[in-house]
Amino acid sequence: MSARMQTAFVGIGSNLDRPEAHVARAARELQALPDSRLLERSPLYRSAALGPAGQADYVNAVAMLETSLAPHRLLDGLQAIEHRHGRVRGERWGPRTLDLDLLLYGEQCIDTARLQVPHPEMHRRSFVLIPLYDIAPDLVVPGMGAVSDLIASLSESGLCRLVGTGRG
Repeated sequence: MSARMQTAFVGIGSNLDRPEAHVARAARELQALPDSRLLERSPLYRSAALGPAGQADYVNAVAMLETSLAPHRLLDGLQAIEHRHGRVRGERWGPRTLDLDLLLYGEQCIDTARLQVPHPEMHRRSFVLIPLYDIAPDLVVPGMGAVSDLIASLSESGLCRLVGTGRG
């Protein structure tokens, strides 16, 4: 018996070693996850880094997947992709070659030691909400509200859409 397909949204970010290339390659690698299919990827955006000062800007996007992987198995797959990109888990919010965050998994709310879905900070982050809106403008985030309303509540976006970085 096959597992039920879910729509999942993944935040993608990088600020080291050719970030645009890491984000584009990660989107292709999401397509290769077992029992999953990449439905869409937002345009790329540049944003100032959160956390320690002196970091390079981030390149961010959001991908929409259809998957039958259970949430923690999907998380394992995302962390394996990060590892292949040389991700080192060190300083909190420090620079990284690749950061993949499971933002949403269907309409589920998950709160375990390893995984919180919806991502607990997504409603405050323009680098998540604006790319998410690009690919799912009518989306409602469980417990948070409509993406369009969440964007309207941001004080400023601080994002710059990168030219020539269309979907796909």
